[in-house]
Amino acid sequence: MPKVHVTDLVLRDGHQSLIATRMRTEDMLPICGKLDAVGFWSLEAWGGATFDACVRFLREDPWERLRHLRKALPNTRIQMLLRGQNLLGYRNYSDDVVRAFVKKSADNGVDVFRVFDAMNDLRNLRVSIEAVKAAGKHAEGALCYTTSPVHNIPHFVELAKGMAEMGCDTIAIKDMAGLLTPYTAYDLVCAIREATHLPIHTHSHATSGLAHMTHMKAVEAGATIIDTCVGAFAEGASHPTTQSLVAALAGTAYDTGLSLPLIEEISAYFKDVRRKYWQFESEFTGTDTRVLINQVPGGMISNLANQLKEQGALDRMDAVLEEIPRVREDLGYPPLVTPTSQIVGTQAALNVLTGARYKSVTNEVKLYLQGRYGRAPGHVNEEVRKLAVGDLEVTTCRPADLLADELDKLRNEIESHAKADEDVLTYAMFPDLAKTWLQERAAGSLKPEPLLPKPSAQQETAQRYAADEFHITLHGETYHIKLSGSGRSESGQHPYFVSVDGVSEEVLVEPLNEVAVAAGGGSAPRKAATAAAPGQKPRPTHPGHVTAAMPGTVVDVLVSIGQKVRAGDGILVIEAMKMENEVQAPIAGVVISIFARKGDAVTPDMALVEIQPE
Repeated sequence: MPKVHVTDLVLRDGHQSLIATRMRTEDMLPICGKLDAVGFWSLEAWGGATFDACVRFLREDPWERLRHLRKALPNTRIQMLLRGQNLLGYRNYSDDVVRAFVKKSADNGVDVFRVFDAMNDLRNLRVSIEAVKAAGKHAEGALCYTTSPVHNIPHFVELAKGMAEMGCDTIAIKDMAGLLTPYTAYDLVCAIREATHLPIHTHSHATSGLAHMTHMKAVEAGATIIDTCVGAFAEGASHPTTQSLVAALAGTAYDTGLSLPLIEEISAYFKDVRRKYWQFESEFTGTDTRVLINQVPGGMISNLANQLKEQGALDRMDAVLEEIPRVREDLGYPPLVTPTSQIVGTQAALNVLTGARYKSVTNEVKLYLQGRYGRAPGHVNEEVRKLAVGDLEVTTCRPADLLADELDKLRNEIESHAKADEDVLTYAMFPDLAKTWLQERAAGSLKPEPLLPKPSAQQETAQRYAADEFHITLHGETYHIKLSGSGRSESGQHPYFVSVDGVSEEVLVEPLNEVAVAAGGGSAPRKAATAAAPGQKPRPTHPGHVTAAMPGTVVDVLVSIGQKVRAGDGILVIEAMKMENEVQAPIAGVVISIFARKGDAVTPDMALVEIQPE
């Protein structure tokens, strides 16, 4: 029997940290036989951001993934990461939804539930842990380790004692950013063991370069389970390499008893798999000691980089990382872990991209400042709270106590699309996204985002030319197009002469914007027209034009034509970087035009609503 047990994270946190959670189930299943043979204490394979990514990007059924993995891993515990009352979404859910989600997760194959709360508010853990125990599964209470003026060893020991009193079977020290230092880990493990007498499970990202040493000192202090990741998806923002720690402990009193050659075979498989996902590789994959200051966790760093890239603002990453600690202090030093990492990170990005701190405040920050996520660990900046929520009452009770049961309501809303209770729970996590997903599943049109072929070195350095012959696929039909000539008419339209499957055609194209060739061979954009072409949103030209602070998707329009509004009233809700942002009226007046609809992709250079001053 090994003295130290290992949980491997390659099927969840490893690829979440390094390739933005994009690994597909089809790339997991072929290696499960060997993973099952290793003898890991558990394999973390579900929860965290995997549920969201399955639906949003991979267009997979996350429940089906879990069932496939359960069948492929008959001898190994499957572990999931559960956000307490937030489950796998970004808000608090009613208790009946929490109980149903835990039961269905257990029914479909989860053995170990690692349950945490981003605020370390024990009130938000109780119902989840009760549900895990009722299902006869292993409840692991996880305290989110962080550093701040209000976090110290006695604070974390009290949290661990509270988890033990709730009936947890193990205690996890969840060091999501790699902040835990080796000697602090030793003292913390000793203190928690003495206070709870429960097995201790340590989890530490390798971002800062401390995690290997931290695990070793934690083991010396009595931790009996450690989190690692096979080499192909280890290190950097991920976790210490499984092979390295297995080798380090071999032949000692802590020998894991695991086979290095078998783990190397598994790592070689994932090394090939990782190449497929090159387009999602984070640029922040090495050791980065800045995390000791900005505290951005491993699971967030690659997603934040990817989201800034989508905003065309990856060059602002350093500025966002510098802003994150300031926002965190304003919010009372919450640990940075989902969803608070997204809440703080997105607000920091907004502060940087809009050029003014709290010029635009996300709905999630407003809810946080109203106490709707739980009790802040430290003192909240009252000026920021006043700016964001005014005189709205701050919640002091357990946030979920304010929520009525909602499972039946959710079931009724989606009954025409849901085939099973699992579908209802998917809808509960991400209503608009899941509804579209369920409709596409019924139509047989679910398609994952494409995996692009990696360009060769020759392609990357070669001059680029526009194609004059290509295939176009439209509504399932593929057409062969060859461009034979083009011109310009007096109306400004471009006639293009093409052959479509061998038949000559003339196509008239009316450009809505163009790039003009500048002197010296460069290019300069022409001045955009103020008036909108048919079907386009106009460009903002006066203070009554309402615009978004950053690119995103319209999730709700809050006003109607003819409605009177005051400056600061909510006009639309935009989703950007997975957070919702209420766009407010810049002036008082009457709404005379609405150019945006729910589901529209919008950018800051679009007028979305027009207000006529009174």
